[in-house]
Amino acid sequence: MQRSSAGRGAEPTDTGAVRDVPRSPADGPSGPSAVGPAGYDTVLVIDFGAQYAQLIARRIRECHVYSEIVPWDMSVDEILARRPSALILSGGPKSVYSPGAPRVDPALFATGVPILGICYGHQVMAQALDGAVARTGTAEYGATRLSVSDPGVLFDGLPVVQQVWMSHGDSVTAAPPGFRVTASTPSAPVAAFEDPARRLYGVQFHPEVVHSERGMDVLRHFLLVGAGCRPTWTMINIVDEAVAAVRAQVGTGRLICGLSGGVDSAVAAALVHRAVGDALTCVFVDHGLLRAGEAEQVERDFVATTGVDLVHVKAADRFSAALSGVTDPERKRKIIGREFIRVFEESARELEVRAEAEGATIDFLVQGTLYPDVIESGSPTAAKIKSHHNVGGLPEDLRFDLVEPLRTLFKDEVRRLGEELGLPEEIVWRQPFPGPGLAVRIIGEVTPERLDVVRAADAVIREEIRKAGLDREIWQVFAVLLADVRSVGVQGDERTYGFPIVLRAVTSEDAMTADWARLPYGLLERISNRVVNEVPQVNRVVYDITSKPPGTIEWE
Repeated sequence: MQRSSAGRGAEPTDTGAVRDVPRSPADGPSGPSAVGPAGYDTVLVIDFGAQYAQLIARRIRECHVYSEIVPWDMSVDEILARRPSALILSGGPKSVYSPGAPRVDPALFATGVPILGICYGHQVMAQALDGAVARTGTAEYGATRLSVSDPGVLFDGLPVVQQVWMSHGDSVTAAPPGFRVTASTPSAPVAAFEDPARRLYGVQFHPEVVHSERGMDVLRHFLLVGAGCRPTWTMINIVDEAVAAVRAQVGTGRLICGLSGGVDSAVAAALVHRAVGDALTCVFVDHGLLRAGEAEQVERDFVATTGVDLVHVKAADRFSAALSGVTDPERKRKIIGREFIRVFEESARELEVRAEAEGATIDFLVQGTLYPDVIESGSPTAAKIKSHHNVGGLPEDLRFDLVEPLRTLFKDEVRRLGEELGLPEEIVWRQPFPGPGLAVRIIGEVTPERLDVVRAADAVIREEIRKAGLDREIWQVFAVLLADVRSVGVQGDERTYGFPIVLRAVTSEDAMTADWARLPYGLLERISNRVVNEVPQVNRVVYDITSKPPGTIEWE
């Protein structure tokens, strides 16, 4: 175990704390005193099981309004106790007619709190207030043209015809009494309605997704005009709240952080370091599954910038032995997650010798878990797609309490947070890299020889993307090795039987959806030529043009 340090971090400073703002008894539930943490207006997203509930919350924050997610079965009294400035009812996978489908207490609509229903939320609002929801037999999925008949609050100043994103089977066929219909589509006669007097609004489409052309405007109109929220929530506030939350969780405890060198773990570590200072020690496990030059970058960039105490553990042989003969991707992830934790525990035992001299123990493990990790690993309301080593791959006998300060954030929010924390551009804008590393970019058994092949091909690809000036435009670009496949080729007038490399390049905003990148043909040609000439084991390069969904960004 090697220790690398550019000096111990400074003592934590008080950068802000959660406080409650006094409220006059005369104020209504949605009046000026309906505030969230640190005096900021709070919008609660009531989650009916939508994979996009967190995306809604994120879009609200992009409008500079604080947001939180709460479950659909939270009582009206519990909701009001949170003193929300507004509520948004999310979409969901159920039909309002399904047995056991989530419902909403009609009393919620009489509280005076402004409410926007989206998709399923639009339908449950209509049903609860004596409107009509029917199985029309005509579903809408994907891009749809919306016709606005009455601008009202939500569509004020927006085009009368616009593209929106639909995903529903049932439809509202009649607005509740007191509401006026403001928009429709060919298959949804009541695609939007509103009752401004009661500050109740509903839309059948999903304004939170980028495919709804003016969706952010619709959300902004609801938040700022319909609900009267103040746009004062900023990234500085996110830092302050996260710092306060970490301090509240760990108290005077000691922490270790699994630093991978990626933006997620680096930002998590920098944030926790701001909260607890020298109580944090980072453990960098070189599992031998990293890309070219990454181990050196961790010590050069992160330590030099933050001054965090870093322990460097070289464990490539250990991980290689554990992965020997394993081909199933879920087993790979579980094994890597298990070995990570075991290495952390062993490192912690060595570090505790030092801590015990100071009368302390190490009780917390910091991880850079993001929301896409959580939802793909299977949240209570979303189907499991694949486990992530820092979510679903943790052993049941984990001896640490987890500290996950980024768990509710998307990648772009984490990047902005990293900039706010002063991390260098090389870290903040590093492309996403899976925790299991190159192990899940080898389709088949992971061996040192195969790692060399995919690492070399990946280095060529990333260099060419960087030279083309596309590294900021591409969300992720990497090589996948089809280790159990061989391809016939001709190199140097001789027959070859080598590996094919899959080039994967995608564009995305948040990793929840992604599209394949339309790379120039000339760039594809340069990449292919260099890979087959510089990586002797490879004789063919193919380009993956699958979006997410139906595929995932990574192959495993």
